[in-house]
Amino acid sequence: MTRMDNVLGERRTSGVSLEAVSKWFGNVKVLHDIDLDIQSGEFVVFVGPSGCGKSTLLRLIAGLEEVTEGEIRIGGRDVTDADPSNRGIAMVFQTYALYPHMSVAENMGFGLKVAGRPKQEIAGKVAAAADVLRLTDYLDRRPGQLSGGQRQRVAIGRAIVRDPDVFLFDEPLSNLDAELRVEMRIEIARLHQSLGNTMIYVTHDQTEAMTLADKIVVLRGGRIEQVGSPTTLYDDPDNLFVAGFIGSPKMNFLPAEVREGAIRVGGHPLPDPGLAARLAEGTRLQVGIRPEHLRPAEPGEPAMPLTAQFAEFLGGTTYLYGIVGEGLDCVMEVDRSVDTKQGNQLNVTAAPDDIRCFGEDGLRIR
Repeated sequence: MTRMDNVLGERRTSGVSLEAVSKWFGNVKVLHDIDLDIQSGEFVVFVGPSGCGKSTLLRLIAGLEEVTEGEIRIGGRDVTDADPSNRGIAMVFQTYALYPHMSVAENMGFGLKVAGRPKQEIAGKVAAAADVLRLTDYLDRRPGQLSGGQRQRVAIGRAIVRDPDVFLFDEPLSNLDAELRVEMRIEIARLHQSLGNTMIYVTHDQTEAMTLADKIVVLRGGRIEQVGSPTTLYDDPDNLFVAGFIGSPKMNFLPAEVREGAIRVGGHPLPDPGLAARLAEGTRLQVGIRPEHLRPAEPGEPAMPLTAQFAEFLGGTTYLYGIVGEGLDCVMEVDRSVDTKQGNQLNVTAAPDDIRCFGEDGLRIR
């Protein structure tokens, strides 16, 4: 066992299940019949644009908001109407909410002190959590003497000492600068590996979702658009929204039409992903191609012309921004041998297996 196991006891973790969960605020329905199963020990990220319902869903699981309809179970136990203190959860908020007059150790152990736990037990759990979070040298300091990242680690430590079945994180890194966000992502990933608890994490940042999650839940307008691993959502999106939300730079979307047995963008044929023969002549669709999947075409290959506008050099990667056909924006990842001078024209293409097609309803055509 690790020191954490030894001090906090055997690792405890539980799955979370939501069945037909809905939430109304007055006459407005903000969550629509959410069905979701989170396995014990999974790191699940709720992601989506502002106002999609991800934080509300997390607060329902935490018991900070009342469920209007449906059922929530944690570890197989119905907690739909249970008090937050009886759900086996600990929550880390966007704001640190630390007591400025208390030391780090006192902040981390305050919840246990209020619960009447023995001083020796509190000291042991605080020391174990500080060891995991690399806060041992800061236990006597006050929050005002810490950096933003250190204060967020204290807030996480306060949750750890409660030994919850499930950790809930509500956009915990949004107040940090870019460098600290990267550091804290690594810290949280390391923490999950160390503890093994179920973790549910809310963010609007798809990079955080892709780097942290075992499973991503993409929400829009209070509904689940797709659930899957980061690679599944990136490689096999169900619809235009998921395809465009996951990935940076975004997937290129190009209006296309089936003509003369081929999928054509601005009249130029693309390699057939096995759909043209199944679609009626004149069918309109959106073709999706990731920037890294576009490449200069070989002579004779089906391709479309791209006119370079400018290049973004990022060290190991260069992105060429250009125009395809009649004013269609397009981004492709290129190597240094490609002439990226403004106005340069090149024919570009992609492998059939890397082309995604979406109907006018936004759904993937398979």
